[in-house]
Amino acid sequence: MLNIAICDDEKYFRQEITELLTTYLNDKGIVNSIDAFNSGEEFTHLGIEMLKYDVVFLDINMDRMNGLETAKKIREHSKDIFIVFVTAYIDYTLEGYKVDAIRYILKNNNTLKSAVEECLDAVCDKMNYSIAKEEFDFIEEKKILSPEQILYISSNLHKLTFFVMEDSLKEYTMYMTLDDMESKLSDTGFLRIHQSYLVNISHVKKIIRYSLTMDNGTELSIPKMRFKEVQKAVAEYKGAI
Repeated sequence: MLNIAICDDEKYFRQEITELLTTYLNDKGIVNSIDAFNSGEEFTHLGIEMLKYDVVFLDINMDRMNGLETAKKIREHSKDIFIVFVTAYIDYTLEGYKVDAIRYILKNNNTLKSAVEECLDAVCDKMNYSIAKEEFDFIEEKKILSPEQILYISSNLHKLTFFVMEDSLKEYTMYMTLDDMESKLSDTGFLRIHQSYLVNISHVKKIIRYSLTMDNGTELSIPKMRFKEVQKAVAEYKGAI
């Protein structure tokens, strides 16, 4: 998952950049989380929680704490977060190098879309962020998906229901056993937690006795005999990232 923050005191540009990012990432099959902040102060008040973001889009010309000051605060916590400056001016390029900004993007309606897409291409390249895709022959239609778009799969009488994150959570179905699908997805981070559930472990939000909660809030039950095994697998995954 790619976690992105947008920090801009202009609501219009927060919304526009969010839409551009969402469209690009969904088209690429990259699962993402995008949060928007209306000031540098609001964002930096997160403190160490800023570290959860992979990329931060910063407006340079914000009131009070501007983008450069915000970037310096970010760098006090992390050298790894990708900082992207979004500005109406080009006067700050040299200052941007001091905080290792990956890109400057101008707030220009003619070039904003292509600049955002090129920037994300560069970020994904630097992160070695490759997207493996699989073809799924659903009853509804054939789809080529990144496995990380699949939240979980449920089974009922050899009919599988896939809960897939696209522009919204979608459901697709196919006839296949969950055992066979588990084998197909064996190297892509899926975990069998129940006779009827195969979950994408990267989208497990929390686990308690005897259930787990997915990113979208769905709670799935775990049989008592499987609980320790599932709990261990989730703990090992969370510890590895």
